[in-house]
Amino acid sequence: MVAHTVADDVSLLSDTADTEGGRILLDGLTKRYGSSTADPLAVDGVTIDIRPGEFLTLLGPSGCGKTSTLRMIAGFETPTSGVLEVDGQDMIGIEPNKRPMAMVFQSYALFPHLSVRENIAYGLKLKRTPASRLREEVDTILTIMNLVSFADRAPHQLSGGQQQRVALARALVMRPKVLLFDEPLSNLDAKLRIQMRNEIRRLQRRLGITSVFVTHDQDEAMTLSDRIVVMNRGRIEQVGTPDEVYRRPASTFVADFIGRANFIDATVVAAGGAGRAQVVALGRPLDVAAHGDVSDSGEAVLMVRPESIRVTAAPTATEVHGDYGRVINTIFHGENVEYEIETATGNLTASASDPSVEEIFAPMSIVHVSIAGDRGWLLPR
Repeated sequence: MVAHTVADDVSLLSDTADTEGGRILLDGLTKRYGSSTADPLAVDGVTIDIRPGEFLTLLGPSGCGKTSTLRMIAGFETPTSGVLEVDGQDMIGIEPNKRPMAMVFQSYALFPHLSVRENIAYGLKLKRTPASRLREEVDTILTIMNLVSFADRAPHQLSGGQQQRVALARALVMRPKVLLFDEPLSNLDAKLRIQMRNEIRRLQRRLGITSVFVTHDQDEAMTLSDRIVVMNRGRIEQVGTPDEVYRRPASTFVADFIGRANFIDATVVAAGGAGRAQVVALGRPLDVAAHGDVSDSGEAVLMVRPESIRVTAAPTATEVHGDYGRVINTIFHGENVEYEIETATGNLTASASDPSVEEIFAPMSIVHVSIAGDRGWLLPR
């Protein structure tokens, strides 16, 4: 039996939709909490052009400015300066409920004294939607979100995943041009979180609603997003597709925040040719892809992901030198084995996928460490 998903019934909504995803322009957007210019900027000159129908994620550590940026888009905070437009219309000064947006909160924000149906209908009632159309819209979204059998229940009678579906249904029934998500999956257990983010992504793609999602969870950002905005200390470090920010990070901060990374000291022999450079790392010459700011000045950092480091036996080696290292720790995860390896230039983390028992290296083994040139990424020191 094939499991029924939210996206199975999404045509009920998309066939009658009267809005399209909106284009959001942020230009030099800033936010300072406090009246003095000496107070630090929580958001510092953020500029993003979010395309209609795009799923964009604001990602970064706590205090990086992502939530403040989302709250300014929603209208819950007033920018200190800058431009905020939706489809060319200035949003600054427009009340949140007057903006063509809907928001899904981390805490669900459901009214405890209202049923599921009444929670979903609340926004439509505020808009004075005619009763017949209101019933039709609510019935449609209840069907889409697999909530028909829960329509008369109170929020406290629902599981966390069901409450999250109600919160999403309440936002979608408003047919917004822009859908905002404030860490909506953080209260769910790991398995349900994966299920809900897959449903959200399928639904968003089918409806084409421009979506801005805030999270500190890099897995959510990688699986949901068309583009990711990595923020740090109120500023944008990089805007790119999941593949770009993972394989070609703009800085060591992005490389370290997105996934896991090894940073290997490298000596630059030559740089500047078609985005590549010749370096010496772990005692070996390598031709690697390079960031545009890398120069021939001599020193740089080679970023290599753990899964891009190959570990092989070194039966004749007896000590750590060059690209030979000693296994300090072996961690078996089932689908892969992770190694912590001591080298002459520092410790590395390597990951081997689906090894046989005979291929697993025990701690204290001397191994050969190799890096394919097309798997490394050279960053300026």
